Amino acid sequence: MRRLRLGKGMVTLALISGAALPVWVLAQDAAPAAPPTQTQPQQTPQPPAPAADPAAPDGTDTPETEPGAENASLDLVRKSDKDGKERRIRIVRTGTSDDTGIFATCSPQDDDPEDAPNLAVFSETGPGGVRIIIDKNVIRVPLAVVTQQQPKDGEDGSDGRVEASAGTARFLNPDEVPPDATDRLTRCEVQATPKPAPDTVFVTQGKTELQGQKLVYDETDGVARIDGPVTFKRANEKDPLTGSSERIEVNVDDEKTTLVGNVVLNSEGGRVSRAGRVEYDDAANLARLIGTPEQPAVSIKGGDTLRAGMILYDLDKNEVYAVKAEGGTITGEFVEEGDAPDSAPATAPGTAPSPGTRPLPPLSPGETPDPDADPNASPLNPSGPGVPRTP
Repeated sequence: MRRLRLGKGMVTLALISGAALPVWVLAQDAAPAAPPTQTQPQQTPQPPAPAADPAAPDGTDTPETEPGAENASLDLVRKSDKDGKERRIRIVRTGTSDDTGIFATCSPQDDDPEDAPNLAVFSETGPGGVRIIIDKNVIRVPLAVVTQQQPKDGEDGSDGRVEASAGTARFLNPDEVPPDATDRLTRCEVQATPKPAPDTVFVTQGKTELQGQKLVYDETDGVARIDGPVTFKRANEKDPLTGSSERIEVNVDDEKTTLVGNVVLNSEGGRVSRAGRVEYDDAANLARLIGTPEQPAVSIKGGDTLRAGMILYDLDKNEVYAVKAEGGTITGEFVEEGDAPDSAPATAPGTAPSPGTRPLPPLSPGETPDPDADPNASPLNPSGPGVPRTP
């Protein structure tokens, strides 16, 4: 059986082209102890592993570890067909105690094809959990099962699949493995038990914290999908933001994080915004609300309503900016200064404005802004002297 039990010390998985077995690089001189009945994985001299924290590219999200201990980690390497760039997904077990979790690998068995993928199991019930770094997102889960393809000739790494959720994993005793077992992990004397549940997959992107119940990333399209219900909150001293959606999609090639399905953003100051899709970028303090025929992009505060093909949301200021989609229009209603908001409810599409409101006229074709030129869009400003327009 080819598997590895992790003791203390950092283990980084590397794959050598054409090799059927993974090659292990140990950050400490002492190799992990292997059970007497197993064969120690062959080690190939490699450069020393970097001392930097593997759980965060910028070093700001340090996993919890015991003093002097390091962590088990694995990188999936994806080469985009769009721009040829390599992007990495890093999986890290933050704990090092056998009491809180395991790290195990399972190479192809004797009767498996030579190009069969390698499997790895990360579990950690401690507060740091298992960390998955995807683009700007740091994801924390109790359990992750990783399938990594064998690398192609001349390549240093390879892509694969990640399934992560709540759950546990443990090593099996030899007598617990049925003689006719066909499951690879079972044959490697490892058991992983996923238990997806709401609010157990934690996603952090800058000031924003999101929660879902299951993550699946697959190399076929390079998208990590986190099933909901998704809830989130964003810290802001003046006007904190909360919200929900049906799921999250992280496109690794495009480096975009998108909230999908019945997205709702609620600011403490009273703004409510809805859309079918929202591209979310905490670092840029920006959300793009993208309307669909079934779920148009709408933002409402008091009696002020804005509808557009795309609405740009300033996450720090909680202000919205309209962007006219090609062939579309921008409409809305807002309360005149001095009018009572209660007398001017938001007007549904296709109905006449209520007394005390003035329709926001469509922009002319010459006034269509570039969706990427966010600073040139004009905010909806109910207190201003006139109807807001986009230059």
